[in-house]
Amino acid sequence: MTGGGARFDVLGIGNAIVDTLAGADEEFLKQRGLRKGAMNLADAATSDALAALVKPLRECSGGSVANTIAALASFGSRCAYIGKVRDDRLGAVFRDDMRALGVTFDTPPSPAAAAAATARCIVLVTPDARRTLQTYLGACVELSADDVDESTVRDSRVVYLEGYLWDPPAARQAFVKTAAIAHAAGREVALTLSDPFCVDRHRESFRDLVENHIDILFANELEVVSLYQSANFTEAMQTVRGKVKVAALTRSAKGSVVLSGGESHSVDACPVDRVVDDTGAGDAYAAGFLHAFNRGQPLAACARLGGIAAAEVISHYGARPEVSLAELA
Repeated sequence: MTGGGARFDVLGIGNAIVDTLAGADEEFLKQRGLRKGAMNLADAATSDALAALVKPLRECSGGSVANTIAALASFGSRCAYIGKVRDDRLGAVFRDDMRALGVTFDTPPSPAAAAAATARCIVLVTPDARRTLQTYLGACVELSADDVDESTVRDSRVVYLEGYLWDPPAARQAFVKTAAIAHAAGREVALTLSDPFCVDRHRESFRDLVENHIDILFANELEVVSLYQSANFTEAMQTVRGKVKVAALTRSAKGSVVLSGGESHSVDACPVDRVVDDTGAGDAYAAGFLHAFNRGQPLAACARLGGIAAAEVISHYGARPEVSLAELA
């Protein structure tokens, strides 16, 4: 457990995105040049064109770390969030959704006249439950160190950073500033690598971030293998050991492996009747893990609660839990 006296259990810093969830088939993805199972970046015009073609099933606040914060709130954790939106319709959707969950979200929006609109992610789910993302980052890229509220960082047991946000130089500076404030206050800093696409582009700087500023690392099998350019998961697992205090590595249906010093825990995935949509599985896992971690639970128990949360999310469409995770746990 991290140091006491905190107003918040977890502060999340990430891309403030509104998710539009829709169904799609393989041919639809091919026709639009979308890489299945990955995050595909788009400009505003391309995003608008795709949005005009799909039939939305749901529209809600999203983004990887925002999804984790939402799941943490469902567990009963006290949470805050920092992310940039514009003062527009989608910005209001994001703000209202987060606050309705009980999450403190006070980042000032960019003015309505700003060039970049609030970010949007169109989540296309194919019949095999795989999700393909087309993301317009919009106002997200404007987040800077000035948006980091120092008192909120100091008042959070764990600060959780989103790898997707590592692209803009200003956001990188925000991450480093945040980590310094958190560590000076005796807090922990966690990071999700987010996507192999991100790791491939920023491998060296990610390694520096992980090894010099991060206490708790969340990564899936593909991400950690890419980070260290390992031959396989076993090799990557041995490489990351010792780079951070805790490494929580997810392996989809194979469960997860948690490493800390000389400890190693392999935890089976929580069974589900049917996988409907794997959107947000890793985000939910991180929520369960951090909720248990902040309550002093053993690492294996943290992984098990993460698996329970992930199992709930993949059993339906959308990246947010549909039942109270506190009751489920």
